[in-house]
Amino acid sequence: MKNILLKSAIITPLFVLLLSSCNGEKKESLTKEPAIAVKVSGASENNNGQFITASGKIEAENSANLSTRMMGYVTKIHVQVGQKVNEGQLLVSINNTDLQAKKAQVDASILQATAGYNNAKKDYDRFVNLFKQQSASQKELDDMTARYEMAKAGLEGAKQMRNEVMAQFSYSNITAPFAGVVTNTFVKEGDMANPGMPLVSVEGASKLQVTAMVSENDISSIKKGMAVKVLVKSSNKSLNGKVNEVSLSAKNTGGQYLVKINLDKTDSSVLSGMFVNVQFPVTNAMQTKTNEKVLVPESALVQQGQLIGIYTIGTGNIAILRWLRVGKNFGNQVEVLSGLSANEHYIVSAEGKLYNGALVSVQ
Repeated sequence: MKNILLKSAIITPLFVLLLSSCNGEKKESLTKEPAIAVKVSGASENNNGQFITASGKIEAENSANLSTRMMGYVTKIHVQVGQKVNEGQLLVSINNTDLQAKKAQVDASILQATAGYNNAKKDYDRFVNLFKQQSASQKELDDMTARYEMAKAGLEGAKQMRNEVMAQFSYSNITAPFAGVVTNTFVKEGDMANPGMPLVSVEGASKLQVTAMVSENDISSIKKGMAVKVLVKSSNKSLNGKVNEVSLSAKNTGGQYLVKINLDKTDSSVLSGMFVNVQFPVTNAMQTKTNEKVLVPESALVQQGQLIGIYTIGTGNIAILRWLRVGKNFGNQVEVLSGLSANEHYIVSAEGKLYNGALVSVQ
C-alpha cells in the first residue's frame, strides 16, 4: 500500500509538470502566429457622385418575335441562332400546298372571267354602234351594258381573290423585317406552326438601348434628354447614354417606372441581355439626400448566405466581422444603410485569409 502511495505521489507532479509544459507550448505557438497584413480605409460619403442609380438591362432597339397567320408544317429553317440577316431575307418556310391549290383555282377563275369580260366588251361595243345607227333599242343597249359591267366586276373580283391568296404566301415564307441577328428559333423542321406562335426571334444589331426600372422616389428627377452613365455589371465597363422615354405610370410595371435610355456607339463586347446600373444625375434637393449616403467598395464586403458584413479593426489590432444592412449599388460601391458609420475604418484588402478574431497588421 505504501508503495502504491509513493508511486502516485511521484507520478502526480510529473503529470502536472507535463501538462503545464504542453500548455506553455500551445500558448507559445499562438503567440508566434504571424499577423495578417491588411489595408484599411475609412467609409466615404458620396460627396462627388451626385446621382441616383437604377438597375436595368441592355436590349436591341429593334426586336421582333416573328410568327405566322396560317397553320402548316415547317418545311425548312433557313437560318441559325447568331446568324446575321438582311432585311427581307427568308428565315422560315411553311408548307403551302393548300395555297398553291387555291392559287391555281384563282388563276383559272381569272382566265374564265377574262374571257367573259372580253366577250361582253365586244357585244357592248357592237350594241353601242347599233344604237347610234338606231338599229338597236334602248332596252337592248341597257341589257348589254349591264352584262358588260357584271363581267368587268367579275374579273376585278377574281383579281382581288388572287391578291388575297398571294398575301397568304407571305405568311408561309417568313422574312426578316429588318437587318439584324437571329437570337432564337422556337421551332424545328417538321413542327406544326400555329397562328400567333413565335417561330424566330430577330434583333437589330445596329442600336442598343437600356430598359431601367426607377422607384417612385426618384422618377420625378429624371427628364427626357438627360445624359446618363451606364455601368455594365459583367465587365465593369462605363457607357454613355441619353434618356429617350420616361413612363409616367407604374400600373403595369409593379410599382416602378419604366425608363428607356439610348446608348451611344458601343463595341462588340456589349451584348443584348447584359445587366447594368444606370446613374442619373440629380440636382438641388436630391443632392443633399444623396450626399448623406455612406459608400464602401463592393470588394470589401463579405457574404455568408443571406448575410453581408465587413471586417473592422478592434482593440489590439484584432479583425472583427460586423454585419451590415446594405442598399443600392453605385457603380462598384455599395450604400451602407446601417452597421457602419461615416469615417469609421474598415479592412479593404488582406494578404491572407481573414477570420473573426484574427491578428492583423495595418499597412
